[in-house]
Order: sequence, then C-alpha cells, then structure tokens
Amino acid sequence: MRIIGLTGSIGMGKTTISNLLRGFGIAVHDSDAAVHKLYKGEAVPLVEAAFPGSTGPDGVDRNKLAEQVLGKPEALTRLEAIIHPLVAHDRDAFIAAACNRHADCCVLDIPLLFETGQQAKVDIILVVSSPYEIQRTRVLERKGMTPERFDKILAMQTPDAEKRRLAHYCVDTRRELASTRAQLLQFLRAIGVGVAE
Repeated sequence: MRIIGLTGSIGMGKTTISNLLRGFGIAVHDSDAAVHKLYKGEAVPLVEAAFPGSTGPDGVDRNKLAEQVLGKPEALTRLEAIIHPLVAHDRDAFIAAACNRHADCCVLDIPLLFETGQQAKVDIILVVSSPYEIQRTRVLERKGMTPERFDKILAMQTPDAEKRRLAHYCVDTRRELASTRAQLLQFLRAIGVGVAE
C-alpha cells in the first residue's frame, strides 16, 4: 500500500482536496481534525499544564493558545512535544486499518509535513498550491483571522515555492472546482490508483 502525503500552506485548498479524495473512495487521515479532537479530550490537561489559561469548559481555546505560541519558537516546540506524539499514534492506527483493508493507497493530510520532517514517512508527496493573493484572500475570510496572524502563520511554514519543488505532484487550486478535480484524477491515474469518476 502506498502512503500519499498531502500538504500545502494555509488557505491553499487541502480541505477541498481531502473531500474530493474521500469522494473517490480513498481514506484520508486529517491531522488538523485529529488535533481538534485532542483539543477537546486527551490533550486538554496536558496543554493547560504547559500553557496556563489556554483551556476552558470546551477544551483548548485555540485563540488563547495561539496568543501564547505564535511567533514564539520555544513555546511552539513545547506544544509540538505534547501534540505530535498523540497525532502520530492516531495516524499509525489509521494506516494499520487501511493496510488491513488491503487498500491500494491512503492519504495523510499533514499541513506541516516538511516542517515536522515527516516527508520520509510517505511514499508520494502531493502539494496543494495557489497564488499568494488568492491564498491571502481565502485566509483573511476566516473568522478571527487578521493580517498579522496570517503573516505569523506563514512565517512558521515552509514557503510554497519550496513545497512545490519538493513535491512529486502539485495541484493548482486557483481555478474552479472542476479543474481541481481533473488535476486530482490525473494524479491518481499517474500513480496507478483506479477510482470511479
């Protein structure tokens, strides 16, 4: 079974690609979704201990946590030391389940694939990309996002041009959904994965 690593900077369209892949019947593990689940459960006491005041009755408050972490490399490293092993455990269970089903492939949606050195753990790297102005517009439409916060997030991510250089395949999401879907189908055919269109 081949493991596809799906990545791309914030606002590039990873969620759209993940949804299309699921529509094709391909299993996708979403690292962000795993973190959201952990932030409402297992990780809450661990994060609160490391970052006092960052949690509430609904679990980890992402905005409060961001205030303590964004632009602070040491704090980010502390947070990653808590969260990454928990996400890795969840991802390993996902891969094992896909193997047990004898799937041709599975997809790991890992926004920080390169930043966390996980590119060596996948067989194929698929990068989602779009021009900066489109990316910026998409991200600033998100609730609670500011230009300053966007800039801080970008500063922590591998530049888009470098991600595209390291990718085996790139999907450009600047156009309509039909174009994105066609590119994705072309990629799947290129790696020999048959899907129902």
